[in-house]
Amino acid sequence: MITRTFQDLKLSGLGLGCMRLPLLKGSDTKPDVDQVQKMVDLAIQKGINYFDTAWGYHEGYSEIVIGEALKKHERSSYYLADKFPGYDLNNMAKVEEIFDEQLKKCQVDYFDFYLFHNVCEKNIDAYLDPQYHIYEYLMEQKKKGRIRHLGFSCHGDLPVLKRFLEAYGDSMEFCQLQLNYLDWEFQNAKEKCALLHEYGIPVWVMEPLRGGKLAQIDSEFEASLGKKDPVEWAFRFTQSIPEVTMVLSGMSNMSQLQENIRIWESDEPLTSTEMDTLLAAARKMTAKTGVPCTTCHYCTSHCPQQLDIPRLISLYNEFCYSGGGFIAPMVIGTLPKEQGPGACIQCRSCEKVCPQQIKISEVFQDFVKRLG
Repeated sequence: MITRTFQDLKLSGLGLGCMRLPLLKGSDTKPDVDQVQKMVDLAIQKGINYFDTAWGYHEGYSEIVIGEALKKHERSSYYLADKFPGYDLNNMAKVEEIFDEQLKKCQVDYFDFYLFHNVCEKNIDAYLDPQYHIYEYLMEQKKKGRIRHLGFSCHGDLPVLKRFLEAYGDSMEFCQLQLNYLDWEFQNAKEKCALLHEYGIPVWVMEPLRGGKLAQIDSEFEASLGKKDPVEWAFRFTQSIPEVTMVLSGMSNMSQLQENIRIWESDEPLTSTEMDTLLAAARKMTAKTGVPCTTCHYCTSHCPQQLDIPRLISLYNEFCYSGGGFIAPMVIGTLPKEQGPGACIQCRSCEKVCPQQIKISEVFQDFVKRLG
């Protein structure tokens, strides 16, 4: 297992994400304790020393099961990461009780890594609101040694990331991003990495296989990539990004774990030619279901509703490619109705100046229909 240096620590290049643990037969949420134990034992034996769980994973069972699986191992042999569940605004006033409960569920006295979970459009205001004293409380726990390293995960767009960094960036030690070769351009991961680099904050990767979508890609794209299998291509991409320190993968069975461990026995960043090939394939993948907007913004100056048309189209493309997913509905849900796709009055003024000849009014009608 290759390692990465983080401050004075040696972290395994691959970490075990605990959001997609093997499940008991007949259950959609409860992990199979025996299978998880075997996977954790093998992971530690093969050099994986980073385990990432969260309050909401497996409806609260992930923390319990991973804590049980890790307790047979020396506490110094692994690093455990957990997160404050700010993705649910109802939790904002409960940081103290939730943190204490997480320690109990995981059966530990401290977390090696702790995160503000899913900083995004819907919760950025609450995360920055001093009435909830989330930042102050977590910094206090760090001083007490109950948090060794403090960071955050972010699914929000670039403006959200900037706001969070402007407020707390000097205190953040790492940032977890959805990063893979498809989202490098599709979700602005490249720009986000560049911004984090300015702050000197290393990147933790989540969704390197985009929820498994990049593990099995269309044959036309797989043929263009050559001999490496799709999983290896995806991981080699993350090894090619200088800002990346940790890559998390949610492995649901022993065979996935064994295959991923095999890949991470060597450090093989992509060549420039391979990188170009992979990103070209990614553009074609998203183009199959997406709208070819180039964000020229000619449309916005002609919209009587003053809609941010390129951004809405970007969310539409994300929705279509992901088959819904959670990012696009989440962001749309934070917008006032007068800024959403349903506010389009079908005047088609934007279409008259669109260089790509996109039928924007039809796109927004379809978006509203898909969103329900």
